[in-house]
Amino acid sequence: MTPEQILALPYRPCAGVCLRNPAGLVWVGRRIDAPAGAPPAWQMPQGGIDPGETPEAAALRELEEETGLDAGAVRVLGATAEPMPYDLPVDLVPRLWKGRFRGQMQHWFHMAYDGPDSAVDLDRHVREFSEWRWMPPAEVLDHIVPFKRAIYVEVFREFGLLRPG
Repeated sequence: MTPEQILALPYRPCAGVCLRNPAGLVWVGRRIDAPAGAPPAWQMPQGGIDPGETPEAAALRELEEETGLDAGAVRVLGATAEPMPYDLPVDLVPRLWKGRFRGQMQHWFHMAYDGPDSAVDLDRHVREFSEWRWMPPAEVLDHIVPFKRAIYVEVFREFGLLRPG
């Protein structure tokens, strides 16, 4: 695909969850589909918004699918003021989502969880992560794929998890 063709593509509607525990750590999973030889790719739960689904409903569904935690286990603390777009690297566009999207338009939700870690079940649905852990927000920024870093910085700042600067 040419750069012009990619720029003409729409963004995929997406919802993401910034889940924190009482210690202020953020839930991240290590993607199971990272290419061989690539550094580990960690991310917060996220996924597409289905037709007719609200962003918040999609965020709660994705949280349950990816972590095994259902809506009753978390408290929604807030959402970003506006959805945030990110562009995929050019070489990934034809390989992801059948080349239909240039990236994602993400609606982010801040949620709190104070239950036991043993409730997390990565196998409750189709497994997307090989492992998970709680990380300080600044450490999360060191472990995500570079093309998502700016979005994560903005999400953490908007939710008061990083200081400006």
